[in-house]
Amino acid sequence: MKYAIYLLLGFLIGFAPAVLAREGMFLPKLIAQRINEMQTMGFALEAGDIYNEEQASMKDAIVQFGGGCTGELISPEGLLLTNHHCGYRQIQRHSSIDDNYLRDGFWARNRGEELPNPGLTVTFLIRMEEVTDRVLEGTDSLVVASEIEYKKQSNIFRLVAEAEKDSPYEADVKAFYEGNQYYLLVTETFRDVRLVGAPPSSIGKFGGDTDNWMWPRHTGDFSLFRIYAGKDNQPADYSPDNVPYRPRHYFPIKTSGINEGDFTMVFGFPGRTDQYLPSHALRQIVEQDNPVKIAVRDLKIRILQTAMSADEEIRIRYAAKYASTSNAWKKWKGERLGLERLGAIPHKENEEQIFRDWVQSDSLRTLRYGNIFPAFDQLYPKIAPYQKAFDLYTEACTRGADVFRMATWVHSLVAGDESLNKEEWLVKATEYFRDYSPEVDRDLFVQLVVHLARNMPETFLPEWLRKATLPGSSEQRLARMFERSVLADQNELMNGLKETNRLVKKVERDPLFRFVETLHNYYHDSVFPVYYVLADSLDRIQQNYMSAQYEQKKGRELYPDANFTLRVSYGKVEGYRPRDGVVYRHYTTLEGIMEKEDPAVSDYLVPETLKRLYQEKDYSTYATQSSDLPVCFIASNHTTGGNSGSPVLDSRGNLIGINFDRCWEGTMSDLAYDPNQCRNIALDVRYLLFVIDKYAGAGYLLDEMKIIE
Repeated sequence: MKYAIYLLLGFLIGFAPAVLAREGMFLPKLIAQRINEMQTMGFALEAGDIYNEEQASMKDAIVQFGGGCTGELISPEGLLLTNHHCGYRQIQRHSSIDDNYLRDGFWARNRGEELPNPGLTVTFLIRMEEVTDRVLEGTDSLVVASEIEYKKQSNIFRLVAEAEKDSPYEADVKAFYEGNQYYLLVTETFRDVRLVGAPPSSIGKFGGDTDNWMWPRHTGDFSLFRIYAGKDNQPADYSPDNVPYRPRHYFPIKTSGINEGDFTMVFGFPGRTDQYLPSHALRQIVEQDNPVKIAVRDLKIRILQTAMSADEEIRIRYAAKYASTSNAWKKWKGERLGLERLGAIPHKENEEQIFRDWVQSDSLRTLRYGNIFPAFDQLYPKIAPYQKAFDLYTEACTRGADVFRMATWVHSLVAGDESLNKEEWLVKATEYFRDYSPEVDRDLFVQLVVHLARNMPETFLPEWLRKATLPGSSEQRLARMFERSVLADQNELMNGLKETNRLVKKVERDPLFRFVETLHNYYHDSVFPVYYVLADSLDRIQQNYMSAQYEQKKGRELYPDANFTLRVSYGKVEGYRPRDGVVYRHYTTLEGIMEKEDPAVSDYLVPETLKRLYQEKDYSTYATQSSDLPVCFIASNHTTGGNSGSPVLDSRGNLIGINFDRCWEGTMSDLAYDPNQCRNIALDVRYLLFVIDKYAGAGYLLDEMKIIE
């Protein structure tokens, strides 16, 4: 195994890239390996302009926004751009019936009106360093997997401590290539990030869930924030005395537009891909995993839709939760269809037969890799029922009713966890109840628990849960248990959080708390430990398989799967043919918004001001030469979740768009990439500037940007 690891590293260093230009998410530190191909495609700069540890470069204008999206600096005064859906929770939390910023939009007219967002952070990458040898140091003589992992974690702890010593920065070590390679990441996190502007949802979320993951698209998916720092330009907690952050680099905005075939680059923090899984995994995803998760979210979405359509206040409170729920739900549907259309499973099986023949043709390879597919053949059938149980519990409970999350908090308090700060928990509980309705949560709890019990493999269904959810009056019994619980009573719970002894007594007699805790303990103590052991075994086999793929495919670079680290992907502006007789061009215009307008459908409401600007063709300098107002465009950059908000850059590093989605036909790109169908969807910066300037009348924000034609 150790031989395979070092062999893999040799291939990482020693062989030139030969993959399709459109596919891949590449480490910026190693972008020099790709620069010739990028320049052949039209890139006009050098590798050092993208990533440089000695002087300012593009990486210094990119942030991980809130831990799950990307943002970019667009002014020397800390002005930050990301997606509307990335800033959605912050916009929602500032909204109320009287000041409904989700519905009406928000624009700070001066720095004093910019809104603080407690808990929101943005993180810059300062530098990265390959540390594989140091992480693996001392593991050569170890055989037991747990001992190897303990040694690696000890080495990682030491590396992080060394990097953070006498430094203002944070550090972390991330695994790449299934644990065959490691990088030390040094980062800087800012904690005072304020909302500057956001269009109304009728622009920022136009098309809603109907158009999500679809092309053609007409969504003005952007929001503006500002990073604040102490007077020394260093990260600081929120204070009225903080000043706008002065970035090392920010992106000029180019307004001359895009043409089909233009070079594009996406620079951001993609979340997770699994390009190198065996066919066994893809089959399980298509036939079991995605259908199980989709079914739970079908139910959750129906419950939320009913409640939100009946009450505007509930619509505001649950807007972010609904968006999060429906986003993955629709993606899983498209992913399954895409894998089937692409024939990904038989394609993998063909590759695997070639791999088996390659292994068997050499005795040394047989010794090192001959156990890989027999292990896959044995382990995937074993893990499948446990995976189903895990997915059902996770979707129906962990990501289901909010009461499960509250029960976890209360358990920590009742258990006397001395590390807890009660004041912090009170703040968290206050935020929790801002986005909460006991009636909605009751319906979620009852229906999702019943769904869990009626779809759980019988082996993993305890008798007490089966009895509690028998057809008949089970829903009414569960509902009464919920309604009488302290966990659903804001006043009782908040008082109890202030007086822990009182809360302990209430919880001891609370049937809902006991129900949730018993359910949690059963699955986490009796079912999931076996699942984790099987998953860990598969991870170790997959690590060896990754090494073997590198050896087999020598001469062809295999890029590392996404893992929320900064990456570069590149391609070109181009349309595609989704099916026979259908051709999609590479851009959309305001004309399409008017064609989609439907006052009877909330996803297709158009603001009156936007309609007036359209009727008067009052587009200022943001129109194309044919007098159209561009809205969105597509390109062949490889992206995934986490790339939301990423800058789309031209050949000279100018901002031409903001990435916000992928097309429906390409949602399987996390698992299998099709260069003919996979397209990232971006907001054209000309529509962004038009909305800020002409629609919102916030043109003063443009004064601090560097806008070039």
